[in-house]
Amino acid sequence: MKFPENFLWGGAVAANQCEGAYNEDGKGIDIQDIMPQGIKGAPTAEPTEDNLKLKAIDFYHRYKEDIALFAQMGFKIFRTSIAWSRIFPNGDDEQPNEAGLAFYDKLFDECHKHGIEPLVTISHYETPLHLAKKYDGWTSHELIGFYERYCRTIFDRYKGKVKYWLTFNEINSVLHAPLLSGGILTPKDKLSEEKLYQACHHELVASALATKLAHEIMPEAKVGCMILAIPTYPLTPAPEDIIAVMEANHFNDFFGDMHARGVYPGYMKRYFREKGITLKITPEEETLLRENTVDFISFSYYVSICEGASGTAGEGNLMGGKKNPYLKESEWGWQIDPKGLRYVLNRFYDRWQKPLFIVENGLGAKDELVPGGPDGRTVEDDYRIAYLNDHLVQVGEAIEDGVPVMGYTTWGCIDLVSASTAQMSKRYGFIYVDRSDDGTGSLTRYRKKSFDWYKEVIATNGESLK
Repeated sequence: MKFPENFLWGGAVAANQCEGAYNEDGKGIDIQDIMPQGIKGAPTAEPTEDNLKLKAIDFYHRYKEDIALFAQMGFKIFRTSIAWSRIFPNGDDEQPNEAGLAFYDKLFDECHKHGIEPLVTISHYETPLHLAKKYDGWTSHELIGFYERYCRTIFDRYKGKVKYWLTFNEINSVLHAPLLSGGILTPKDKLSEEKLYQACHHELVASALATKLAHEIMPEAKVGCMILAIPTYPLTPAPEDIIAVMEANHFNDFFGDMHARGVYPGYMKRYFREKGITLKITPEEETLLRENTVDFISFSYYVSICEGASGTAGEGNLMGGKKNPYLKESEWGWQIDPKGLRYVLNRFYDRWQKPLFIVENGLGAKDELVPGGPDGRTVEDDYRIAYLNDHLVQVGEAIEDGVPVMGYTTWGCIDLVSASTAQMSKRYGFIYVDRSDDGTGSLTRYRKKSFDWYKEVIATNGESLK
């Protein structure tokens, strides 16, 4: 198994799932601070003590220790996000919060100290709560201007420190989780499709604007979009099932098409026409979208789904879909499909002809801490090793197919709070963090068996994969 010599091996986290310190050093409240049950439960009016994300794994105070562990594994790149409300506490402030800017200076400097390149998501499911309450999130055109100010501020501040940027995390997920992904407080069942797709348009324009600004301020920077990849298979060869798959793919391909091509595709124009949806789009926005396409496409990959006229509905991350009878499931009902990663890499490159970056992939599981390992306690997570090995083998196959893959950052390289369930017990990391769903625990870090496995994968540039 041969990976490119410059392949970017690493891991990924999000600020709202690991930092904690939700009200320290001038940080404002964001939507995650009022979502104690993840995407399943109703938001609260204010932050509540049962919200694990308020403290998370205290990365805000322990980042040096954690980055040193990432360096031990040999990370070339570390994906994290900037918490918008650390920089602009309300989102629409005139001036940024210097303490927030200084924190990320220290974080990125620490990465570079260990030879690790930061990969930064500008907005990762953490819209400032004030923007949700006052403007109903991205349904408002005004958020484009606030996001532009935020981008200009962080690009000016971190030019020379951050080369790789992602504009919005899993941007297509706004169709399924409007609050989480778009900061939209209007309940989904009361949100019109027209308003939802207008919010999509605003995010797409903001993403193009961020790409333009980044290239102006940091000519050496590379900007990517980030989409939730859900390869979709037909339940049968029946033509009706094939068309169902095509239509399901359209709703996800739309976001990649807009970032890679910059124009609204005909299938979405037809959908809007038939649904009576009229979007407010200016000629200037059309030009911005067309002239500022991304440098690369990044994506998360966890599951594949099936579509067709019949079948049993199943849980598939945010996207639903129908269960594939040929696949096994994780403890949370996510179907495990390593070959789907090769398929989606080929499909995306065939469609967009842009370099690809896998920035999330991993297995959420209930880990058991046992005696052993260099820290005195460890996790014998052979199931995670098998999952990641099988997926990385398929990445290698896609590279052999001729797909240009920039890198791979496994999700939750250190245990953190789950975005979907807001649990600690749904663990992804190579590093165990002693914290339970009830909030108890010492927050001590312990290296799992997978820690040394991934270290060898990186050291051999994938040759140790089986």
